[in-house]
Amino acid sequence: MNASTIYVIGHKNPDTDSICSAMAYARLRAAQGLQGVQAARAGNINRQTEFVLEELALPVPPVLTDVHPRVRDVLGEHVVTVPWDAPLSRALELFHLHSIRMLPVIDAERRPLGALFLKKISERFLVPREEKEIRRVQASPASIMKCLKAQALNLVDGDVIENLNLYVGAMDSATFHQRMEGLDPRGMILVTGDRLKILREAVDFGVRVLIVTGSLPVPTEILERGIRNQVTILSTPFDTATTSWLTRLSTPVHHLVKDDFISIGALDRLDDLRLKLLHSSDPGAVVLDGEGRVCGVATKSNLLRPSPVKLILVDHNELSQAVSGAEKVEIIEVVDHHRLGNFHTDHPIRFINQPLGSTCSVVASLYRQSGIVPDRVTAGLMLAGLLSDTVILKSPTTTDVDRELATWLGGLSGLDPQDFGKRIFSAGSALAAYPSPRHLVLADFKEYEAGEQKFGVGQVEVVSFQEFHNMKEIIVETLGRIKEERHLDMAGLLVTDIVQETSLLLALGGKELPYVISYPQVEDHIYELKGVLSRKKQLVPHLLKVLKGV
Repeated sequence: MNASTIYVIGHKNPDTDSICSAMAYARLRAAQGLQGVQAARAGNINRQTEFVLEELALPVPPVLTDVHPRVRDVLGEHVVTVPWDAPLSRALELFHLHSIRMLPVIDAERRPLGALFLKKISERFLVPREEKEIRRVQASPASIMKCLKAQALNLVDGDVIENLNLYVGAMDSATFHQRMEGLDPRGMILVTGDRLKILREAVDFGVRVLIVTGSLPVPTEILERGIRNQVTILSTPFDTATTSWLTRLSTPVHHLVKDDFISIGALDRLDDLRLKLLHSSDPGAVVLDGEGRVCGVATKSNLLRPSPVKLILVDHNELSQAVSGAEKVEIIEVVDHHRLGNFHTDHPIRFINQPLGSTCSVVASLYRQSGIVPDRVTAGLMLAGLLSDTVILKSPTTTDVDRELATWLGGLSGLDPQDFGKRIFSAGSALAAYPSPRHLVLADFKEYEAGEQKFGVGQVEVVSFQEFHNMKEIIVETLGRIKEERHLDMAGLLVTDIVQETSLLLALGGKELPYVISYPQVEDHIYELKGVLSRKKQLVPHLLKVLKGV
């Protein structure tokens, strides 16, 4: 199993505060000794964030769009397999040595030919049945020789697999001769010691395989007769009892495999493995890599192993806004400044939620509390997120703490908050700079529930409404498609002019929307929101209230 990785990650469609707080908090937790922590993002960054990272000469955090536990996450580091031509005795050794119940059988390129199951093998070879079944050996002279560590004194058709019957020559020669009458010598394996008469009878009879135990010498006369009659003659160091037992276990494993075994890809979800094991009597599944080679065995006990991926959520606390699969892995911390959502955990966690203007403000406070002074770049990250979310300290969400932190971070980073803020918003204010209208709407789009109503609102900041008015028709079309695709009762885009400190809301909903929204409608689908800068503190609470009654 891989070592744990702790991702500090913001919400889907991340804004500047989400990205910057993730990066800054990951640095703080690493400085505090947390192992395996790194920043990540749950979606594409916008133009504004791109400007901030370029300004601070920082790489974009890796994208992490899905954290569902994968089969590879819970596998052991070592996989036990058995070659296709190995005797069953070797497979049983591996079962015992590694305390396993399932063993993949592989070819020379490590591709699976099937699987052996200890229970079924044990029932076949260890549970007493009729004598004829106990005698039956499916093997070749070569596989018997390998299993017995034997020397071939004469080898005939060594690689031919046959169904043979095992006999032991431990009786008087007259009795042996009587017992052999009526039997097919070419379907016989005979195990004996240095009994000269029985050896002579065997080679004259023309048995398929003659095994001489204890490395006892075989007279030249016997060997010559065996060669003439095409008898395979093997000499093993084992005694008669051991030889008889091992000969029954000389079947090459590829003749015993179950070829309708369960297999699963290493990158498949753990939930898929759970379903496969639930609907099968097999104790496990063979795990394959991208090229179809065996890389592990997954059993029900693997399902109990924790995923090596853990999360620290920043700038959100609702699973509907979190990276896909967040509910399937352990969330160990939350750092946020939004309302509390439907989040719950199995164990107590560190949950920090403060009513400040940005998550970066919360993270900056944590730096202070810990006595760690951020370096210039980290201070610049937090300042950027703070200025972005508070609209350069103009948003009604701005607190005195935010203003004081902006001054502190500006001093540490060497950046003037007002000048830096204006450059941040200028970089992200051009609507035409987005790759498409869809990217524009979804760049900072969040979904909410108000009773039975489900709605979503995006937000963009501009320095003038003129560009928005030039694009409003195509934005309406795009918003309509998003509303349908996501089954929303209302979808909107809040366009905020940071110079005039006011906003326009383009919203699509039911026929009753203009009557319940309570904002003046200036034209079709467009409402004027004077003095509204904050989606979180001003718009969303209002929509939650009015839409609950719809």
